[in-house]
Amino acid sequence: MYSATFTFAKGEYDDEFHHLDKVIADVAKGIPGYLGEEAWENPTAGLISTVYYWETLEALQQLVEHPAHIAAKRKQAQWINGYHIVVAQVIRSYGDGGIGHPLAAATGTPPSHQP
Repeated sequence: MYSATFTFAKGEYDDEFHHLDKVIADVAKGIPGYLGEEAWENPTAGLISTVYYWETLEALQQLVEHPAHIAAKRKQAQWINGYHIVVAQVIRSYGDGGIGHPLAAATGTPPSHQP
């Protein structure tokens, strides 16, 4: 499994941003191998971070190569004030089951006493 974390400084959004954002979200959810996502905001730093989870790098690459994603990348400077992306391999995921998480079902790992 893999994660792609997109952290950015929010800028000014317009209708085109909202349209592309929805298209990209819908495309991602339709790609076989998409496992889910979660988002966080740090109001003090003015940063937003969204973590997308994927079964394979090939699944992630399908989103990266989609025309809507390419269009958004070309115009990102209009809407955000800087970004950073981290792609990582997930080597373990577990919890106590007390909260939902996109990888809870994908890992198949019992929630208790994981290293």
